[in-house]
Amino acid sequence: MSRAQADQRGRQGERIAAWWLRLKGWQIVGRRMRTRAGEVDIVARRGAMIAFVEVKARANAAELDLAIDERRLARVAAAAEILWHDLAKPGDDMRIDVILLAPGRPPRHLANVWHGG
Repeated sequence: MSRAQADQRGRQGERIAAWWLRLKGWQIVGRRMRTRAGEVDIVARRGAMIAFVEVKARANAAELDLAIDERRLARVAAAAEILWHDLAKPGDDMRIDVILLAPGRPPRHLANVWHGG
């Protein structure tokens, strides 16, 4: 797969994930938010919870188990720490989530996947 095709699949996955989150009552605060530490695909808010969401789209469900690793989550967490200061209100809490996507499968939303490294 070319870089352009991978980018297109990633953007499509992020659109689907944002739609899924909105259906679950989340407000999308930002997409593809870049920091010096890395990028967060989606930032969403529901009540006092801010979720920093990594989205992974793969060609088939079998590939999803290998789509996310500690190194990638650590980069998302580092970026979330930076973004937190601009997005949080007093009393807010944060978490790192992952949404896994494969054709013919409903999105798999894994909540609060990062516990420090």
